[in-house]
Parts: sequence; structure tokens; C-alpha cells
Amino acid sequence: MIKNPTSHVSCLVFWLLLFKTLLAMADMAQNTTIPVNVGVILDLDSLFGKVGLSCVNMALSDFYASHAYYKTRLVLHTRDSMRDVVAEAAAALELIKDVEVQAIIIGPESSKEANFVVNLGDKAQVPVISFSTTSPSPATSQTSYFFRIAQDDSSQVKAISSIFQAFGWSEAVLIYVDNEFGEGVIPYLGNALQEVGARISYWSVIPPVVTDDHIVSKLQHLMTMKTRVGMMSEGYAWIMTDGMTNFFGSINSSAIDNMQGVLGLKTYIPNTQELEHFRVKWQQKFQNDNPTILNVKLDVFGLWAYDTAGALAMAVEKVGSSKNFSFQKTNTSDRANDLETLGFSLSGHQLVQALLSTIFRGLSGNFTLVNGQLQSSNFQIVNVIGSGERGLGYWTPKDGLVRNMKSANTNTSTNTYSTTSNASSLGPIIWPGDTTTIPKGWQNPNHGNTLKILVPVKRGFRELVNVTFDPSTNTTMITGFCIDVFKAAIEELPYIVSYDFYPFAKPNGEAAGSYNDLIFQLFLGNYDAGVGDTTNRANRSLYVDFTLPYTESGVSMVVPIKHSKSRQGALVFLKPFTWDLWVITCCCFILIGFVIWVLEHRINEDFGGPGGPGGPAVSFWFSFSTMAFAQKYTMIEPTLFNADSGFAFAFPKGSPLTLDVSRVITNLQEQGKIQSIKDKWFKKDAGCKRDPATTSISFNSLWGLFLLVGVSSAFALLVHAAMFFYHNRHLLILPDPNASLWQKLCKIVTFTL
Repeated sequence: MIKNPTSHVSCLVFWLLLFKTLLAMADMAQNTTIPVNVGVILDLDSLFGKVGLSCVNMALSDFYASHAYYKTRLVLHTRDSMRDVVAEAAAALELIKDVEVQAIIIGPESSKEANFVVNLGDKAQVPVISFSTTSPSPATSQTSYFFRIAQDDSSQVKAISSIFQAFGWSEAVLIYVDNEFGEGVIPYLGNALQEVGARISYWSVIPPVVTDDHIVSKLQHLMTMKTRVGMMSEGYAWIMTDGMTNFFGSINSSAIDNMQGVLGLKTYIPNTQELEHFRVKWQQKFQNDNPTILNVKLDVFGLWAYDTAGALAMAVEKVGSSKNFSFQKTNTSDRANDLETLGFSLSGHQLVQALLSTIFRGLSGNFTLVNGQLQSSNFQIVNVIGSGERGLGYWTPKDGLVRNMKSANTNTSTNTYSTTSNASSLGPIIWPGDTTTIPKGWQNPNHGNTLKILVPVKRGFRELVNVTFDPSTNTTMITGFCIDVFKAAIEELPYIVSYDFYPFAKPNGEAAGSYNDLIFQLFLGNYDAGVGDTTNRANRSLYVDFTLPYTESGVSMVVPIKHSKSRQGALVFLKPFTWDLWVITCCCFILIGFVIWVLEHRINEDFGGPGGPGGPAVSFWFSFSTMAFAQKYTMIEPTLFNADSGFAFAFPKGSPLTLDVSRVITNLQEQGKIQSIKDKWFKKDAGCKRDPATTSISFNSLWGLFLLVGVSSAFALLVHAAMFFYHNRHLLILPDPNASLWQKLCKIVTFTL
């Protein structure tokens, strides 16, 4: 087949025309883009500044490569701050006044460098965007033209307090640099620790320029030691803020060796394929641009710089119109200074609104601004081990401490915080001293001194508190239920507390006073705590603080009653008395009934008196009925009635141990340890032994009562007989003088009846 050469020529001409057209369109698009001046102020001699500038340049290159159709282009004007506040302020003034930049990107390494630039931007209505200012000052809420594309230091205080709560630490010693970067977070941290029951016991302030000897002296002052400090040994816990952990890749190996076991918070960055690809690309480019700088790792500030440039490019495109990117000069006199002739940007307000509405997913995560602040509050908890760091878990505002970020709610658009703080939510930790034992924190709230515990001296109820003095060894033994509960509570505290017991006694061993006197000794500051069967009363609480009661509070009664199956049956009502006592009791009833009848039947109608229906039966029934009436006098009543608030430990007013011991007492009660201690001291006497021989009352127990009844009855009969014979002595003179004595007595008895 013969090919037509004309067709090949026509095809070639077509492709040449198409290529020329595309070039013309590209050239036309390039000529129609709107340049927008943007200032960049960094310390170009520092590694931090070099990394930041590299990320900004790569961000714009990547952004416009994927958004070639955008009409605006950011034109960077870079200035060197030389890590000097005056130089940075002069650079910002020159960029605003002479270059007329529409925005300024800054990456200061201290907050002082940012303050003056922010004020200039506010005056000229030029947005100032910082990707490294983490100090709460300057505040984004105080000016509309300042944007912080970084985590505010105050956002991490909740995460730190959650760690304190998880491990039960109650005190903290803060070590920080004496500048705005170091001290800015202190008020927020103090409030966060206070919310979880912890407090700051000491502040150690380090000057910005300091020698090693000065730092050692500060640490020695903390520990009041004469030799080496040794605060990286077992028993201590250290927590680094993200200000150090985010730069962990830049710390030299010798410093890392001295940080073994330290916990740290670092900004959580989602690990994505896009991020990994960028790390590799950035590493190659940075190494080519800076061949003398080796082993540089990209940190979170570089990612924030990258996202800052992308967000600004999006916002500028939203504003869009070329006529808006200009300055309005201020009419001033010839003598006016540079600040008075500064003018203001016509597009500043629109650019601010565009930045606030910019939302996208950047390399550092979701990019959202609220009041000029980047909404990023998720942190990763790491543990320094070996030459690097190992992840332990995460902290989010919604879920608190979590082991896996996949199960956490990473939404940070809310101001509500989770109170979930559980040490089990974190992975295994290697603490300072190469140990897995959780440190108990700062030595104790009494600044390392041994607590002086005052104990009452008692004569009775030695199961509660028993003070025994051994003269042979010249030692005092203090035992009892209350003492064991106190020891168990101290052992459960998350810090070490040393203590000694002191009996509240005179030299002769007797009690030195009442319980109120013991409480007053604590009020005077002579002792650090009172341990014993001390109850919380209103008058005592005016002088000391009481813990939660470790015994049940309320009303208690002890009633001598015992149920037994052996004491049940048809004749159980006979059990109280023995048989001989029942017989004697019945005889006694008959005797009493007879005596009553003799005394009453002649004058009382109820007992068969004149015209009365009664008789001897009434007398006998009356004596028997006394048992039924007597039961209301012999009814069992409580032998002990007591109403109190339970036993509690006493501490001086304001003692931090009060809250901690109360919390521990609650845990001991839930775990059943207090009940175990109670069983140890009281359960052995809980069952009263019953002697079978004493289940019934015998005559020997009441013979005195029967003797009294017999004597009283006989005496009553004798008195009655004497009075009767006296009033009826004429009956003794009978008509028959020859009648015998027996006949006379029978006649008298007949008359009497």
C-alpha cells in the first residue's frame, strides 16, 4: 500500500498550530495573574528560620502547581529578623510602608518579637500570621489582624492535669524560663491542676541566659541536698510541655541520655500518605539547598508554615480583585514620622474575613480558624526511651486519655473537656531510674518533714486505740483499729509520707486531756494530725479539718437479745426460771394473796367485805396479775444509744493531706480493706458465748427478794393482828370461863372470817 505524504504534512502542521496556541494561552494566563506582595520575616541564620522559609516556598510551589487557574499569585518579600526585636520591627515597618505588603508571615522564636509586629499590622490593617507563636500573649482575641497558626500553650494544660489525675499526683514543681514563652502558660496550668485536686508547691524560674551551675543550684534548692541532685533517679516523674517535645528531633544525643523516662506532650499530627511523601520531598530539597546542614528532621512548625502559606494563597484568591490590593496613604505633615505616614491596606478587612472562612485539610491536620486561632487541641503522650521517643497514647478534649487515636473523637470545635483520666488508657511507661513502678510524686505535702501524729490515751475500748509503754525497752507501742486504718490510708497515698506517733499523755502515762484538748493541740500547730476514735463535731471543726469518716456515721444501738433455736418450744415460757424458783414463786403468790385478803376482806368489798361479792380468789388473782403489770417495767431497752458522725482523722486547717486522705478512705471502703481491719479487731468478740448453766434464773439469784417478801408479809400480819386484838380485846373475855385456849382462838378466827 502506498502512503500519501500529504497527510503526514497536514498532521504535523496541525500539531504545531495546537502547541503554539497552548503556549499563547499559557503566556496570556501568566500575563493576567495578579501579583500580591506578602512579607516573610524569619531568622534566616537559624535552623528554625531556614526550615520555615523552605516550607513556605514549597507550599506556594505545590499550591500553584495544582491551582494553575488561580488569578492571584503571592510574591514573597523575605526579611531577616536576626533574632532581634528591633530588627524585626524595622523589617515589618519597611515591608508595610515601602513594599505595601498585604500580609506578613512571621516565625519568631520568642513572643517579644511578635508583639510589635502585631501592633503594626493592626494599625495598618495588614494581617500578621505566625506559625510559631505559641504563647497566649499576644492574644488573637485582642486584635482582628493577628492569626496564630499554631497551638496555644494553654491548650495543653488540660492534658497535663489529666496525667496528674490518672496517676494520683497532688503536687507539682514548675521549672520554666523567665520570659513570655515560659511564664505565659503558668496561670492556665495552675487553674487546671487545681481542678483535679493538685497544686503547685514551688516555682523554679530559670533566666533565659544561664549557666549549668545555676541550674544545678536551683535543683539542689528544690531537694535541699548537699551532694548531687539525682532527680532523674527512681521515684521522680518529669513532664515536658510541647515546647520541648515538638523540637525533640533537634536535641542532641547527650541531652536525650539524661532525659530517660521523661513523659512529654507533643502536637498530634495525623500520619497520612501525603505527609510521608512531603517529608521525603522536603528532605531532598532542603539537603540540596543547605548541603552543610545534616540530619535535619521536619517538625510540626514546618508543617504549620506550609499550611499557613496555602491558607493565605486561598484567602487572597477569594479577595481576587486587583483594585483592592493597594494602600491608602495618610495625609500628614512633612514632619510626620514613619508610623504616622504608614497608611492602611484597602484589602485588609476582606482578607481577614477570607482567612477566617478558609477550611481545608492540610499536612498538619484539619485547618480551621476561630477568632484567629488554629483549632488544634489533640496531643500525643510520649515516653523518652533510648535514643528516641515511644508513643504511649493520646489526649483529646472529648475523650481525655486514650490508647488508640482511631477510637477517639478528634473534633476540637467544642469547649467541653472530658474528665476521663485513667492510667490504664496509656501504654507501659519506663519511668526515670529504668523502672516500671509508678512514682508517688513529690515526697510529701509536708515538705519532706516527718509528720507528728497525736494519739489519745484511753483506759477502755483498747481495740480502738491502745497505748502501751514498755519500761524495759523504753518504747511505746501504739496499736488498734484506728491506727491500722491510718496506716493503710498512708500506704495508699500516691506519695511517700513519713510519720511518728506521739501519745497525748502526761509523764506518768495518764491522759493529758480530753479529745477537745487534743484537737486544740493541732490548732496550735504543735502536731500535724490527730489519729484515734475522734468524732467530727461542730465545735471541733472550727479549729481543724476532718477527713471523711472511716466508720459508719449515724445512730447505733446495742440491745442484749439473742435468738436461738434451742430456746424455742411449747414450754419456752418456763425457761427464765428454774423449777424450784417457779415453786417458791407460786408459794410466794399464795402468801401475798393470803396476806392481802386478811388485811382487806373486812373493810374492802372487792375482797369479800360487807356486802361485797369478792373472796379469797380475788386476792390470789391480784397477786398473780402483778407479773402482767410488771412486764412494762422490765421491757428490754437499748443499753447503749449513740448518735455521731463517725470516726475521722483530724488535720490542721488548710492541710493538703485532708483531701488526699479522704479520697483514699473512700477507696479503702470500696475495696473492703476497712472492713477487713474491723473484722481483725472486733469480729473475734462478735459472738457472745452463752453458758447453758446460766440460761435460767435459780432461787440463789433471788433469795434475798423472797426473804424480803416473807419478812414484809409476816410483819404486816403481826401488825394487823396486834391492832385487831387491841380493838377487839373484849372478845378474849368469853361467857364460859372454863373454855380452853383453843376454843378461844377458834372463836376469834370465826369472828375474824
